[in-house]
Amino acid sequence: MMPALTRSPISDKRCSPVGRPSNPARNAPISGPPLLFVFLVCSGIGLVLAQTSEEPDRGQSIYRQHCMDCHGASGRGDGIKAPFLSPRPGNLISAATSAKTDKELLRTIAQGKSHTAMPAWQEVLSTEEQLAVLQYIRSLVRFTRPPAPLVGPP
Repeated sequence: MMPALTRSPISDKRCSPVGRPSNPARNAPISGPPLLFVFLVCSGIGLVLAQTSEEPDRGQSIYRQHCMDCHGASGRGDGIKAPFLSPRPGNLISAATSAKTDKELLRTIAQGKSHTAMPAWQEVLSTEEQLAVLQYIRSLVRFTRPPAPLVGPP
């Protein structure tokens, strides 16, 4: 059973059991624009997470066609064009890239990166193709421990 609200000794406002003024709006159901915003954000996340298993294959194909020359086969930024680019292409499997959100990476894919050789792909690749490439890039990161060195007798 919830304790009853009490009157504040300082004012006539109703207080919660811990002495803070209660906020009826805090307990109100979410509706209208805030609910729409939450729905759209969750839908976008669901769109990226709900990709089919075919997407990495499709993403790999697109990556090989448009990205591999600069970023390399494994995404390390060591493609055949990389030595001739300044700045060098980004390492797609680095901790810094892995820490970026899908939204940030999709923006880079779509809009490119100024003052680099990274072009905008929004006029070349559809939104679905950009998502497939993103999913493929995310699949390049492997979270495994390197094998332990063999230690033999001295």
